[in-house]
Amino acid sequence: MLHSTLALSLLLIAVSSNLAMAIKKEKRVPQTLSRGWGDEITWVQTYEEGLYQAKKSNKPLMVIHHLEDCQYCQALKKAFAENEEIQEMAQNNFVMLNLMHETTDKNLSPDGQYVPRIMFIDPSLTVRADITGRYSNRLYTYEPQDIPILIENMKKALRLIQTEL
Repeated sequence: MLHSTLALSLLLIAVSSNLAMAIKKEKRVPQTLSRGWGDEITWVQTYEEGLYQAKKSNKPLMVIHHLEDCQYCQALKKAFAENEEIQEMAQNNFVMLNLMHETTDKNLSPDGQYVPRIMFIDPSLTVRADITGRYSNRLYTYEPQDIPILIENMKKALRLIQTEL
């Protein structure tokens, strides 16, 4: 009896230690402000911080509205993160913010609170309602195949700073 109890105890210890090692080996990617949109990009935490940084740095603020469980957001995020031109422009020429909730600024949802939605705010803190995607019913949404349009819109936001401000 003592022998079988000892054997059972050793078996339980071996199983639990193997389970603990398996759990420990499972790598958990730390959650950063990028939320998968580009780890090399410097991201601001809040809309208010983004506005402050845009004005201070004389760079446009790019606001990405998305949800973690949205398949369209995930597809756009993947295309955005994999595009070198977008990543370079975002890192060097924009103040970047991605939000998984709505802001109190209704100017950021002129045609509804849908996701994904990308909007630009210039350093004078004007929401650029004139920089839109290709859809007439959801002006500020982009899909993975719209990456060239998004790149052109990023360039347009940069040009407008030089010509209008």
